[in-house]
Amino acid sequence: MKHIRHLQRALLSLLVVPFTLIAQTITWTDITSTYALPAGVKIFQGQRSTPALAAWYLDVDMNNPALSVAPYLTSSLANVAALNSRFGAIASVNGGFFSGTTAVSAVVFPFQVEAKNISALTRNSKSYPVMRSFFGVNKKRQATVNWIYHFGGKITDIYTFPAPMPYVYNDPNPQTAPSQNQGAAYQDLVAGIGGGPTLVKNGQVHITLNEEIIWGSGVAEDTTAGDPRTAVGWTTDHHIIILAADGRGVNGSQGLGLGELARVMIDRGCIEAMNLDGGGSTQMAVGNQTINGQSSRSVPAILSVVYTDSLHLPKEPTFEKIIDTGDSSLCSLHGAGWTASSAAGYWGATKAQVVLRNSGNNYAYAFFKLLLPKPGDYSVYAWWINNTASSKDTPFIIGGSHGSDTVRADESVNPSQWNLIGTFTFNGDSTDAVTISNSSATGNLICVDAIRIVSYDSSFVTRVLHRDPAPERFEVLQNFPNPFNPTTQIRFAVPVPGFVSLKIFDILGHEVATLVNEQEAQGTHDVDFDGTALSSGVYYYQLRTGNFTSTKRMLLLK
Repeated sequence: MKHIRHLQRALLSLLVVPFTLIAQTITWTDITSTYALPAGVKIFQGQRSTPALAAWYLDVDMNNPALSVAPYLTSSLANVAALNSRFGAIASVNGGFFSGTTAVSAVVFPFQVEAKNISALTRNSKSYPVMRSFFGVNKKRQATVNWIYHFGGKITDIYTFPAPMPYVYNDPNPQTAPSQNQGAAYQDLVAGIGGGPTLVKNGQVHITLNEEIIWGSGVAEDTTAGDPRTAVGWTTDHHIIILAADGRGVNGSQGLGLGELARVMIDRGCIEAMNLDGGGSTQMAVGNQTINGQSSRSVPAILSVVYTDSLHLPKEPTFEKIIDTGDSSLCSLHGAGWTASSAAGYWGATKAQVVLRNSGNNYAYAFFKLLLPKPGDYSVYAWWINNTASSKDTPFIIGGSHGSDTVRADESVNPSQWNLIGTFTFNGDSTDAVTISNSSATGNLICVDAIRIVSYDSSFVTRVLHRDPAPERFEVLQNFPNPFNPTTQIRFAVPVPGFVSLKIFDILGHEVATLVNEQEAQGTHDVDFDGTALSSGVYYYQLRTGNFTSTKRMLLLK
């Protein structure tokens, strides 16, 4: 089978070479001034006479925190220009594949799966499990193109895989459906859209047309065949490129083959790129104006450039602390009847979650010591696993500055995610605690896994800006003192104004604090970090800005 696949790819390469030799260079013209676009969004028009081509692409600077990219899904289908206006987006292209009025490519609007990639296809009267491509943006505003598979309807059920399933053209043998342990849970996904096939990986042409079973779908199966195309990709300097090309004679254009589309995306700087639904669906719009001339076909999904604040994303916390049941210094179990569970969906890397069959006497409970750095308001979240017998009124007893508050949570819903218990005022001393009791009126199972404490108080971060002399390059210096107890200072240099992120991670890679996450002025910045609420150990701080990333190690000794 491998030899057949290699032969096919070799033949495709031979087919591509003559086309490449006769193709002229595409001339790209910046036409941004023609449209009302915000800073950070540009639009370019591409033209070529041989073979004839009319194409456009949007360049979205994700270093601008005011801009984001997100998809929209609707049951009231309309053309892209109409949907762009309906959802108040800046600019849009058509989304992934659909059948009738139903999307069969993933649509993930911030923190919610609105549609899933198709999980199996019927070919030759057989069912073929399949992975398809997915373009996603995470909480750090970083984009990726992955092959994914859905193991449920939530974001936490989306798993990425290092390669698609190894199908060949017209493959007679369906593969076994993938399992979760073959992939990895998608981390910190905010929004994204499915499509296929993948066009570019690691800056190289990498077309997975056969592996994603595009064959037999009625879509052109030859990677050299010119057609209307829509694609999305990302660059190393954190720009997103969204392209639409007319074809089939519209605007005199012959379109692009998948192979050339991949090379065009690479020429635009993309190191990963993915094909979206093309053909008669190919459309690009700014405001209520259609840019290209391919069609006005109604579609259910679009990929849009939007203002970040329109997504109503949660604020980045200035303080965050997660306590797992496996942390014996901060969590203790009292009373009999605790049973370890091997069910999936637990928080973190340890299966230390437990379940308790309720007896209704309040004699069994889990006690979490918070050890918060100072008095203030903190939001408390809890994580539990999926269990059909879970309690619908689990008592969370919050000990803080106003004495004791009890909140009852329904653990039968929203498993494997952080669930807000409430926001409370704490003393910032040893009296702060969260107790999860077995005193449930429903008589079902109590799940204890992990809790998360979050603050958005800006006073957690003390900062000083030195403007003179202006630094020559981005740089983050070693924290001082190091080792430290409990405070230390981190200095970083910004040669030109830009968006900067500075975050703290524990040794397992869990984010424990956000020190900076905003536009920064030119100069040298000092940021104080207080590790009072953390345990002794190794931590890492990471500075990200544009295409610059630097990570350093520090040691907290108490």
